[in-house]
Amino acid sequence: MALEDAKTQVDQAFARTDPKGRVFENTFGGATSFLRCQYTKDLTGADIAVTGVPFDQAVTNRPGTRLGPRAVREASALQAPDMPYGWDFDALEEFTVVDYGDLAFDYANVPVFPRALTDHIAGILGAGAACVALGGDHYVSYPILNAFAEKYGAMSLIHFDAHSDTWADDDMDRIDHGTMFYKAVKTGVVDPARSVQIGIRTHNPDPLGVHTIDAREVHEKGTAAVVAKAKEIVGDHPVYLTFDIDALDPAFAPGTGTPVWGGLASWQAAAMLRDLAGINIKGGDVVEVSPPFDTTGATAIAGAHVATEIIQLIAARLRV
Repeated sequence: MALEDAKTQVDQAFARTDPKGRVFENTFGGATSFLRCQYTKDLTGADIAVTGVPFDQAVTNRPGTRLGPRAVREASALQAPDMPYGWDFDALEEFTVVDYGDLAFDYANVPVFPRALTDHIAGILGAGAACVALGGDHYVSYPILNAFAEKYGAMSLIHFDAHSDTWADDDMDRIDHGTMFYKAVKTGVVDPARSVQIGIRTHNPDPLGVHTIDAREVHEKGTAAVVAKAKEIVGDHPVYLTFDIDALDPAFAPGTGTPVWGGLASWQAAAMLRDLAGINIKGGDVVEVSPPFDTTGATAIAGAHVATEIIQLIAARLRV
């Protein structure tokens, strides 16, 4: 929409008739759909659906990530008019990307949450759309992965994080944001031999066979070497990419529940995400954005950029 049409324009998150393309509206007003995409529950023709999962009942430290999806959407408005830097195409111009809204669930009935989320994601995948989720704490990745595995089989996981989240927990009914990838491996949802964790900087004696590229290796060997290693590990296997915002150093993303020093710089994350283009990615998420711990909004801005890069990665694969 041209700027000269501002006098007659209405909120395009609801009123646009063509879901493709970018919308030029005031960043400080209007509905905060992700990247100003169309809000819709009709996935007919949708290529990629963004959905929020405002759940944080699985945290071990500071809560607040239930507010993450809203903050990430709001932050995304800052970049909406621009094609993502470093790419030679714009996913929003070539594909139908929609905002499917948030998962609705009973916050006081936590035991039923996992199945509700799996069904929610399965509905998106069943409609033929890829899915990008906005968390929420990191536990949400496990029910999401269950939906992907139901469709694609055991997934390769590319996992950006300060923590491995593979601590032993054989109680499959426990809901914990530090043990869900242990369960994903043990239940066959994730193939550890074809999975890789990037940015790790906390100790875990048993990564369950998942390849680990810790933060120091990223710093010392460089982003290109890390991406080459990650691509070799996952091959052309179906990939789910999960990005815990605490993969970034607290200097870049203070608004998270369990910050750890020595992490990735934002430029390193951006370079690796862009250079992962070509992987057989089926979906992804960005999680653990906790707005109460960052009054600047920088963490949500980082989260919005990560989600945008995941959309671009999915679109790059759809173009093949």
